[in-house]
Amino acid sequence: MVSDMVYGSGFAAALRYVGHMTAPRLPIEAYPYRHPLPTRWADNDMYGHINNVVYYSYFDTAVNALLIARGVLDPQQSSVIGLVVETGCQYFAPLSFPDLLSIGVGVERLGNSSVRYRLGVFRAGENTPAAQGFFVHVYVDSQTRRPVPLPQELRTVLAELVLEVPQEG
Repeated sequence: MVSDMVYGSGFAAALRYVGHMTAPRLPIEAYPYRHPLPTRWADNDMYGHINNVVYYSYFDTAVNALLIARGVLDPQQSSVIGLVVETGCQYFAPLSFPDLLSIGVGVERLGNSSVRYRLGVFRAGENTPAAQGFFVHVYVDSQTRRPVPLPQELRTVLAELVLEVPQEG
C-alpha cells in the first residue's frame, strides 16, 4: 500500500481503528455537486500531507462556491447567511500538494433553519474518498444573527442536493 510506504504501517493501523466509527463511504457519483479544487503548497504540514484542519476550509469553499454559483448567496449582500455550528471529518488516505481534488457536496438533512451537508474529498479521477465529513449551517439574519427559516430559493436549491443514503448516528 502506498500509504504504508510513505507513512509507515501505523497509518494503516490508524485507518483500521477508525473503521468502526465511519459512515458509509460514498462514491463520487453519489454527490449531486462536485467542486474542483487544487491543493496548495501551504496545505501540506511537516509530515508531508494535507493538514487535518485544511479539510475544513475545503468544505467551506465547496459549500459556499455552490451557493454562490446557484445564486442563493452573495456574501456581502445576502440578508440571510449560514453560520457553521458543527463540523466533522474522517480521514482514510493521505493527500498532498500538488494533488488536484474534487469535493463532493450533498445534503443529508434539511431543517427549518439549518442544513447538514455531507462532503467527500476525492483525488481527481478517483472514486473512493480520501476523507469525508459533514458541515452544519444554521441560517440567520445577517444583521441580527438570529435564526430564520430558510428562504424558499435556498430551500429549492438545497432540496435538489439531498442524498439518498443512510444518515450517521
